[in-house]
Amino acid sequence: MKYSILVETYKKLESTPAKLAKVDILSELLQKTPSEQLPKVVLLIQGVVFPKFSGNELGIAIQMMIKAIAKAVGFSIEEIEKRFKKHGDLGVVAEECVKSKKQLTLSRKELDVDMVFKNLQQLAYVTGSGSQDKKLNLISELLVSAKPEEAKYIVRTIIGDLRIGVAEGIIRDSIVKSFLLKDKNVDKNEATKALDYAWNLLPDFGEIAVIARDKGIEGLKKIKVKLGNPIQVMLGEKAESIKEVVDEFGRVAVEFKYDGMRAQISKKDDKIWIYTRRLENVTKQFPDLVELCLKALKPKECIVEGEVVGLNPKTKVPVPFQILSQRIQRKYDIEKLIKEVPIQINLFDVIYVDGELLIDKPLRERRKILEKIVDVIPDKFVLAKQIVTDDVKLIEQFYKQALDAKQEGLFLKVLDSKYVFGRHVGGWYKIKPTMETLDLAIIGATWGTGKRAGWMGSFILGCRDESSGKFLECGMLGTGVKEKKSGETDVTFKELTKLLKPYIISEKGTTIKIKPKIVISVDYQEIQKSTNYESGFALRFPRFIALREDKGIEDVDTIERIRYLYSLQKKR
Repeated sequence: MKYSILVETYKKLESTPAKLAKVDILSELLQKTPSEQLPKVVLLIQGVVFPKFSGNELGIAIQMMIKAIAKAVGFSIEEIEKRFKKHGDLGVVAEECVKSKKQLTLSRKELDVDMVFKNLQQLAYVTGSGSQDKKLNLISELLVSAKPEEAKYIVRTIIGDLRIGVAEGIIRDSIVKSFLLKDKNVDKNEATKALDYAWNLLPDFGEIAVIARDKGIEGLKKIKVKLGNPIQVMLGEKAESIKEVVDEFGRVAVEFKYDGMRAQISKKDDKIWIYTRRLENVTKQFPDLVELCLKALKPKECIVEGEVVGLNPKTKVPVPFQILSQRIQRKYDIEKLIKEVPIQINLFDVIYVDGELLIDKPLRERRKILEKIVDVIPDKFVLAKQIVTDDVKLIEQFYKQALDAKQEGLFLKVLDSKYVFGRHVGGWYKIKPTMETLDLAIIGATWGTGKRAGWMGSFILGCRDESSGKFLECGMLGTGVKEKKSGETDVTFKELTKLLKPYIISEKGTTIKIKPKIVISVDYQEIQKSTNYESGFALRFPRFIALREDKGIEDVDTIERIRYLYSLQKKR
């Protein structure tokens, strides 16, 4: 398939705001895509060339992309930077430069999907001496042959900013429409349910599209767990009080809500894989946990879930998540960090054991199975602390124990609840001591003055609008970030500036526009109505709490969440 066909679809999707229209456009593309290229096209429509869980990254920062464009089109780096500041979109810069390039390359060849996909994937595998030059050559090879509009979308794909407004729901509905609704007797709800089930067990729309096309609904229903790949996780929702949950459900399982990293662990013989709640592969970062799993998990095959907590190596007291996060992100000096931040895992669920998927079994049964398949290793590999009761006073005492143990709060879990993939599905309810902090993206900043000169001194916060995929301003933060580091969990203006610099989109005076990438937890005094921000709300006195390196932009709190918290606030 010619890459230009994919580009035409990108253009239509980018200029079409309506979801149903986007589904129609994408369905038309999928139906005419050759079989062997379908997985590649489905990934490219998402702006990626690897499934999220693969752990592969293209590793091209804005500055390297500027160099690649300059090399391909024969312009100076200064000229590319000047145009970038004007447009705030490197894709548009590449399009403009290719269009005005004085000399056409004689060796120019028409791009196809296979070539683009291959070159982009190779970017992730290039390492070692001379790797930067090799990456620049791979990108330049594409841009030299690209037509202006092709160059725009190649660049946007490489830097992870495709801008066509295609979320997971649109891809799902497009696959359903393309391959499952050809038979008029097929019920749309049944088809969507089958595809959702398949994607939750195999979160790769490329593979799912092939199965849907070749084997239909029955094929999707027969999808099995593939050990080594993650599955989607079940998430809890906020409850306003312990009494509220007990009044509705009676006896519940009450567990500590740990201040740690959600870990999904798969075992197959002597092989272990560890994934985060965002389906990131962190197996290499936790060789000590791999060793514990091999010792403590009895089945030949299983998938279990738990919360990994960092410990103080001397006192064995839990440390804040921010300290543990050093291990999650680190790709080197692993052995050193194992000594500095030893871990304990607290298992709370089991999903699969020796060929049997357990998601339809009630929580009370899954807990019994979990107890049978684990050889507990005291203080290292244990089951989450749990009581089963409908006594509100007893739960409140347990709540105090959790907080005294430096944990976040409690989970109240319905005993008959099945394991249901996703968020806001009921069954698990979290109780925390204060109004819930918000996880927000930094979408802008201003350069600091005085003591903060040279750093970003204040940060524009963005919440997520699920309907449009946009990030809406909801406040400006400057409190809680430190000028100097005095504690292990402190984050300084210098550190935050360094993290954000690769994602600068444009600058105007002292104001900076930033690509939503970095997520932080924010506390605040109250939520106010505001005409100054696009969201319609403003956080009063927002304060930085923590970097959330375990969360991606899809985890950022929504405008609906802010609206809900505002309504609760009015009732107080």
